[in-house]
Amino acid sequence: MKVFSNSVTFDYSWDEVSTANWRKYGPWNNKSEHVIAVDTLSREVDPETGIMRTERLITCKQSCPDWIKTIMGTNFENQHVFEASYVDPANKTITMVSQNLTYNNLVNIQEEVIYRPLGAHQTQFQQTANITALCGGWQRIKNSIEDSLVHKFKENAVKGREGFERVLEMSRKVFAEEKERQQQMVVM
Repeated sequence: MKVFSNSVTFDYSWDEVSTANWRKYGPWNNKSEHVIAVDTLSREVDPETGIMRTERLITCKQSCPDWIKTIMGTNFENQHVFEASYVDPANKTITMVSQNLTYNNLVNIQEEVIYRPLGAHQTQFQQTANITALCGGWQRIKNSIEDSLVHKFKENAVKGREGFERVLEMSRKVFAEEKERQQQMVVM
């Protein structure tokens, strides 16, 4: 098993981040073009805790090294990921856990992302992914697959941060414009 971890501080409040998080794979994010679809499977709020649990199916196009395609006999192009997220407004945290569904008999990827406030105007993003290739006794191939996937996570982390920064920027702009529009309507 290989572990990828990443931490980023966004210069946006937790309220802004928690709202924009649902637009992360939308048209404002030009770095997430690999995401084909995001389907919400269920959403419910626990009446006692106030925690909102959402289950989503994320479909994406991912490339992989040619040598893996050759060994496995497939192109690995379209992949599905199951994501469960927990928004806790009382503690101001969002926890998202995801698991690959496609080719999970060959590789197991479990990812956890947590957003927490860092003061009034910043939010901490922490990401951890546990990557395990399931190749039996072929340690060299197993290590190569895991290393390749860790490298892909590193590349995607940079793009993900850049894309989400753009979503946050656009959200802030749109909300400011809407707030101004509503204030003008009150004045009229």
